[in-house]
Amino acid sequence: MKLNLISNGNTNAKTIKNDEETYILYLSPYNLNDTGKNVCPFATNGCAKACLNSAGRGKFSNVQKARRRKTNLFFQDPQKFTQDLAIDLAKINNKALKENKTIFVRLNGTSDINFEKLLNRYLNINFAQFVGLKFYDYTKDKNKALEYSTNEKREKYRITYSRSENDSERDIQNLLTNGVNVAIVFAKNLPGEYLGFPVINGDLTDLRFNDQLGVIIGLKAKGEGKKDTSGFVIQYQ
Repeated sequence: MKLNLISNGNTNAKTIKNDEETYILYLSPYNLNDTGKNVCPFATNGCAKACLNSAGRGKFSNVQKARRRKTNLFFQDPQKFTQDLAIDLAKINNKALKENKTIFVRLNGTSDINFEKLLNRYLNINFAQFVGLKFYDYTKDKNKALEYSTNEKREKYRITYSRSENDSERDIQNLLTNGVNVAIVFAKNLPGEYLGFPVINGDLTDLRFNDQLGVIIGLKAKGEGKKDTSGFVIQYQ
């Protein structure tokens, strides 16, 4: 199955851990494209420095070129990008229906875009029309996280909020009590709980769709994140 934008999850370190078949879309993060525009509008300094854009196969120049090409298309011809995205999703959806199973899709591998609104704007379609697919993402957009925290919306699209150094403890507690799980990066060992909420090991699988509600997704610092001094990584003892 040839796809224009989306990749099979078996090709990268994030989603290869998933027990369920998964597909993922990678763009060049923040402003690493020819337009200089930002696909991660809520990115912080700590987040940018710890970004895993060059992890795994991302370290290869051909992979970086492909991500940049897709990102350039996103900004230079958003309608064509959206059409290509819809074609990919339709192909994956047909595969799910043919094999009588659910396939999971993460569209923001290294970006923070509301792709459902993009599909609606240019093609008047939404995620619900891909009946064989379920979607999940991380975001730093609190409004987006809360918007998709209702029981009806989270059944199709599960959003995990990604904590940054700019978030207060109260911010995190408010999100958790309002049905939004929060991913937090810890320097070394993961605590059993943090801020009064249980912590689960988010490194065991990338598939956040099946997480229970009211939990913190604990992630261990990787790459440049191990050197973080911004507060993005929690130095928990």
